[in-house]
Amino acid sequence: MKATRLIIICALSIAAVVMLYFCVTSVTTPIKFENTKAERDVVVIKHLVDLRTAEVEYHHQKGNFTANYDTLLTFLKTAPKKEVMKEGSLTDKQLEAGLTEHKAVKILNEAKKRALKKNAFEDNDALYAYIWDNDAEVKKNGLSGFRRDTIELNMLQSLYKGEYDEQSIENIFIIPFSDGQRFELEVNNDYKTSQGIRVPLFEARAPFESYLSDLNKQELVNLIDREKKLEHYAGLKVGDIYAPNNNAGNWE
Repeated sequence: MKATRLIIICALSIAAVVMLYFCVTSVTTPIKFENTKAERDVVVIKHLVDLRTAEVEYHHQKGNFTANYDTLLTFLKTAPKKEVMKEGSLTDKQLEAGLTEHKAVKILNEAKKRALKKNAFEDNDALYAYIWDNDAEVKKNGLSGFRRDTIELNMLQSLYKGEYDEQSIENIFIIPFSDGQRFELEVNNDYKTSQGIRVPLFEARAPFESYLSDLNKQELVNLIDREKKLEHYAGLKVGDIYAPNNNAGNWE
């Protein structure tokens, strides 16, 4: 009897420990899953934002988006990035008088043409110094010290401020924590609004399965099922190929 009783007590104790384990696990597993997901979301979002930056610049220069990885990569590595270097600004008084940025630049360009007909200049600094001091139209409009120059910069440096070079930029297409999977790229360059206006669209996606597959399987299934029931995309994405959304991310 004593032996039987001891066995029963031991069995109940083991059962209690097992039940406690499952109770604790049922609470900690979802928390751990959500915490890890939140950490990974931040990294994936950063890549999606960088990818969006590349697509928007491509569209700015080409008029379309592209779903071709090699085309976009070549563009990032070889295309120049034109930027306007600005010095000085128009005052409220000048603006009230009708002087706009466009008009001011036109006055400067005409002044530079006149100056170049008379003299040769060592560089643009010398040219601007001359027209600021000597050109009647420039002085009349109060544009001494006002300067606008269009220059060509390295695309990677301009867009990402040294964060990527020609080797590491290829990582922009890889979904973090996915064992090398690429972001899903899709474009719709023929979308037209109800007014018949053509608006090229693009979409870049990272499904939850791609970067959370090594976590708890049931929690991942629950997450995907929950998003689908809400008619949400089960993952992170920017843009939308079915309707213009200003290339917003679904986390924004």
